[in-house]
Amino acid sequence: EKISVITNSSLMASKDVRKDLLRADFVIAKLDAATDGVFEAVNRPAQGVHFRDVVEALADFRKEFSGRFALQIMFVAANKDTAREISDIVEIIGPDEVQLNTPLRPCMEKPLSPEDMRYIKTFFNKQGLRSVDVYSAGKKDVAPLSSADTLLRRGKEI
Repeated sequence: EKISVITNSSLMASKDVRKDLLRADFVIAKLDAATDGVFEAVNRPAQGVHFRDVVEALADFRKEFSGRFALQIMFVAANKDTAREISDIVEIIGPDEVQLNTPLRPCMEKPLSPEDMRYIKTFFNKQGLRSVDVYSAGKKDVAPLSSADTLLRRGKEI
């Protein structure tokens, strides 16, 4: 069986974590910022998690990892104006693909418009990065395992 892992990247600076992830077939890691300030505002990291350490660890992991590697970026109002800078960092890291997201489920942050996401995608396309965005990816039909659990988590049924 194939193993896929999605990580918020907060523990990527740990050599042990990176070593464990090398056994996966597909790793999707989060990177939502290009500066310390935006990293703090968007990700609200735990104490001791630093932006530079995360970026360096992602670059180190990419060099070691032979599987499929994607970076997932959540764009909201707080980081949408840094898309160019984020794309520059992503180009250095060199993932196989970039997943450009904005929150579509109810949450504290409002989603960016399809137009904003198309504009953001241009920065990644200019870098020659393979990217997919949440609006063009298409929505899959899903069914919750438990309607009651979904209601508790989201406040509404799917």
